[in-house]
Amino acid sequence: MSDNGHILVVDDQQEIRDVVQEYLTGEGFRVSTAHDGAGMRRVLSQSAADLVILDLMLPGEDGLTLARSLRSQSGIGIIILTGRGETVDRIIGLEMGADDYLPKPFHLRELLARVKSVLRRVQSRTGEGPQPVRSRARFAGWSLDLSSRELTSPTAEAVRLTTGEFDLLAAFVSNANQVLSRDRLLDLARNREAGPFDRTIDVQVGRLRRKLEDDPENPTLIKTVRGSGYIFTPAVDLS
Repeated sequence: MSDNGHILVVDDQQEIRDVVQEYLTGEGFRVSTAHDGAGMRRVLSQSAADLVILDLMLPGEDGLTLARSLRSQSGIGIIILTGRGETVDRIIGLEMGADDYLPKPFHLRELLARVKSVLRRVQSRTGEGPQPVRSRARFAGWSLDLSSRELTSPTAEAVRLTTGEFDLLAAFVSNANQVLSRDRLLDLARNREAGPFDRTIDVQVGRLRRKLEDDPENPTLIKTVRGSGYIFTPAVDLS
């Protein structure tokens, strides 16, 4: 059987771990399982994984905390599973750096499709190739370091960005003065297909406006294009 990649399933319900492991193994993946964060780290210390499927509700550290920890260390693929579907969970998942979000109960074929999609995106962002030459963006007095992920205001103050906010702002500065749909922003921001995160773009834009705009209610940097999406209007100097 071919090895399509190593997947780690972290869920405190053994029946879910077992059925997902059996199904994905049958699809050619190498699958490990763990029931909590400690087990996850134990598996990863022994063998690197390409993708982690994380349950949101876990004993001890929850899935969102683990997702943030994983994302801070690597570009590993992350799919969050949860029985809850509230928008706030989706927003937090986006900020923590998850690549996708799948509510329970789910169809195994849908999980497989999302696994394959995330793995393609992980490969595209970690594949070999020349490193980007441009690592800093300057606009309207602001400075965004694309390598260190640091944002500096026109008054030389450091402004903290969540993972989701940085990814979205990086997408804007790299595509300035272009009308970008929500779906396109999702793809640019996290290399993620449109789906459960689609409406959170509006929330992230609102948060960026509060950090960047003098008057967030009347934005001049990130403007809404009715019926189309958003446009980042300032001239951007990439160097």
